[in-house]
Amino acid sequence: MTSVASNNSHSKYGIIGTSPELKSVVQTAEKIARNPAITTLIIGESGTGKEVIARLIHNCSSSASQPFVDINCGAIPENLLESELFGYEKGAFTGANARKQGLFELANGGTIFLDEIGTITLSFQAKLLKAVENKRFRRINGLEEINVSPRIVAATNIDLTKAVRQGTFREDLYYRLNVCQIFMPPLRSRSGDALVLATYFIEQFNKEHSRSIKGLDPSATDFVLNYEWPGNVRQLKNTLERAVLVEADEWIEARHLVVDNGPVQATPVQVTPVQPLPAQPIPLQPTPAPVMPTKVTEVNEASNIPSGFERFQIPDEGIPLEEIERNIILSALEKAEGNVSRAARFLRINRGKFRYRLERLNITQRDIYAIKAGFYPAQPEPVDATSGLSLSKSNPLLAGSL
Repeated sequence: MTSVASNNSHSKYGIIGTSPELKSVVQTAEKIARNPAITTLIIGESGTGKEVIARLIHNCSSSASQPFVDINCGAIPENLLESELFGYEKGAFTGANARKQGLFELANGGTIFLDEIGTITLSFQAKLLKAVENKRFRRINGLEEINVSPRIVAATNIDLTKAVRQGTFREDLYYRLNVCQIFMPPLRSRSGDALVLATYFIEQFNKEHSRSIKGLDPSATDFVLNYEWPGNVRQLKNTLERAVLVEADEWIEARHLVVDNGPVQATPVQVTPVQPLPAQPIPLQPTPAPVMPTKVTEVNEASNIPSGFERFQIPDEGIPLEEIERNIILSALEKAEGNVSRAARFLRINRGKFRYRLERLNITQRDIYAIKAGFYPAQPEPVDATSGLSLSKSNPLLAGSL
């Protein structure tokens, strides 16, 4: 048995693991942290913990007391990304009622972490290069150049050298970001770290969800150590959270560890850089009629159905349960204006369970940003019955705005 009680402190700067591979990464990050002028590129598969290393560099540096500002470049549409990074002046566009500082300005003296840097478009790469190289920029609609001096750390799970050869990533920006490079090894190559992380996560989820799981039984221990974990630390964490929440009562067994169906042998993650969507509407399949609830007005006294129960009208062709759940989750996010904690409260579940459902339903941070920006449609889009094309012009996802 692998008990959570046996999981003594294995962390340094919040880094969990004891493998030589991870220790080498930590040592390199500590050296980089001593020089605030060095721009760093962290590469590695999705879910390996690149942001954790970026925070380590910041926390080990002389500017640890200054802001650490992070942004997921792949989760934000290009037209919003520029205003997020550089800010804007009052009147720059409709709704710009006051000046807003960008993240480069807010990170001045500290660290700015540009995650998923390989997803930004070529047109924006040119603007970013000037800010990274010269440490100065203009707000949108601004005339004055603003000088800043943040440490710049970028991360990607894309092979940027290949992207440079293919012409989807600027060579000059690549070399400017890649002054120092850190490779974050996949979990399958970090000997023993999967078990250390597993016991750590179980302990954390016990506290978060008021559970009392003792640990992993021998079958689960063997599985954790021998499975390839193609989704790396993120997949391990999500798998264990599900087991703690749903499956296990006392000890987690191998059968409780539900992973994606498919080959166990992991392959390097290949991610295609995000390209601008075409200006023409994207053909869509006709949307099924919405499922509308009907309130039950008469209930047999012997029935366990509560008073006020609302019965959903199921279409004759049927509808996936997952689609209903997804619509409910998105409606809660829309009502909460993209705030995950508020959306969870609307559905009377805790944030952890809500996050689990977001992962399972593949509702991404990009979707949440779209909801915050008011791009997500409140009602189903009208669809032409013959062509299947959306008839709405209000959705920028269909009009190429994202």
